Amino acid sequence: MHSQFAWQDWLVFTAYFVVMAVTGWYYSRQKATTTADYFLGGNKMPIWMVAISVLATSQSAATFLGGPDQGYRNDFSYLATNIGAFVAAFGVAVFLIPRFYAMRVTTVYELLEQRFGASAKRQAGIMYLFGRVFASGARLYMAAIAVAMILFGDIQATSVISAVLILTIVGLAYSFVGGLKSVIVSDVIQCAVYVGAALFVIYFLAVSIPADWPTILDALANPADRELSKLTLFDWRLDFSPGGVFTVWSAITGFVLLNIAAFGLDQDMTQRMLSCKDAKQGAKALIWSVVMVIPVMALFIIIGLLLYVFYQRPDLMLSEAGQPIVQSFEGEQITIFMYYVLNEIPVGVRGLVTVGVIAAALSTLNSGLNAMSSVLVQDLYRPMMEKRGNQEEAHYVWAGQMGMVVAAVALSAMAILCYYWQQYSDMPLLAFALSVMVFSYSGLLGVYFTTLFTQGGSSASVLAALITGFVVTLAMQPYIQSLLLPEDWQFNLGFTWQLCIGTAIAFVVCWSGRSNKVLAS
Repeated sequence: MHSQFAWQDWLVFTAYFVVMAVTGWYYSRQKATTTADYFLGGNKMPIWMVAISVLATSQSAATFLGGPDQGYRNDFSYLATNIGAFVAAFGVAVFLIPRFYAMRVTTVYELLEQRFGASAKRQAGIMYLFGRVFASGARLYMAAIAVAMILFGDIQATSVISAVLILTIVGLAYSFVGGLKSVIVSDVIQCAVYVGAALFVIYFLAVSIPADWPTILDALANPADRELSKLTLFDWRLDFSPGGVFTVWSAITGFVLLNIAAFGLDQDMTQRMLSCKDAKQGAKALIWSVVMVIPVMALFIIIGLLLYVFYQRPDLMLSEAGQPIVQSFEGEQITIFMYYVLNEIPVGVRGLVTVGVIAAALSTLNSGLNAMSSVLVQDLYRPMMEKRGNQEEAHYVWAGQMGMVVAAVALSAMAILCYYWQQYSDMPLLAFALSVMVFSYSGLLGVYFTTLFTQGGSSASVLAALITGFVVTLAMQPYIQSLLLPEDWQFNLGFTWQLCIGTAIAFVVCWSGRSNKVLAS
């Protein structure tokens, strides 16, 4: 399917992996001696690095493949969802980050221990782990699609599974010893690589389309195959279906909730903000990451829009002599970006772009491994061991490394499952990556809203709310409804509306519990 890599491409690959190996060695040399060092970087990470790491964690592989997929199939409307991101970021900066720093927590779920006891912290931690397996597993699957095309030239099951295993082993090897500090540094390097790769792709697409910019913009504004312009930023339709998840109404409702959960309740991203010196720096890092998301995401959507012109508008792909520049795309839509990279981009640059894909993939994986391990150790394993007697701090650092191995196995298994799940749903990659988060976020949001804004709830209702949020979301999936409900009763809601419903029900369930406020020992 694709041409072989030239020596220039392999040189780029080699240079990238040498840089990653050197940084990995450097931070492995500075061994973490405490869990604060291993999981929080000793609270010494600079704002700019944390902001880029949050950006890389929230975007990465989902952006690299999902952004072009969104532009190719749809339009700019995903950018409007950043309205919800800004609202959520300011809310988290005001209500949650100061409390996390005041309590000197390692994981965000320790806040629940103060209110409802240790069991609530464990339950929330388990729900986070369950949800993170879904979310990071989906992102690992998307990265594996790209790597499978690079290595094997297709996205057959065996190719994608092999790519999943390769990525997991490489990501685990890099972040195993150095902890969060090495993860954040690698995020910065990898973010620079994949943003640079995106700029190169835009350049080569722009120069390979012979039409002038007014003509290209007119083609995007008046596509023959869809009702809305592909330059649409604000979609004001009131659409509750999966096709309406990027509307303005969805941005100011479901995406606010989604980003509150991502920034304030998801250890994967909140852990980075807790690695700053104090709450003020952590809040600044969060706000700056949201600001940086907009231009980065726009780059990848622009790639998709130009790919649409390149492959779907042959009337614009004419030489100066009026002869058609024959372009054909054979394959599934989700492979469109990598198909272009592997077949059209010049040697050397092809290597840089494919390195960008791998960088995005490893950024996703490294983040998930360290965050999941921190919850496994600090919220689940450590309290159990301390009841049996004190352990040396080095023991918990070792436990954190073992936790990464466990997390790696779980994410690999989920990524393989996502191959079949996404094929069944035929959902665009970006929407798929976001939708899988709803399963755990619904219950967690209900519990935290109860904790922050009411005096209700109990340890029992926390558990009930977490389970309810998951079950309600599961019940709204079309494949579950097809098994349980008559066809006339079935409905298909977009994931943002599922999140609103699931959160509201979980909040009522948690709040209705008889208050049993306890103090953390």
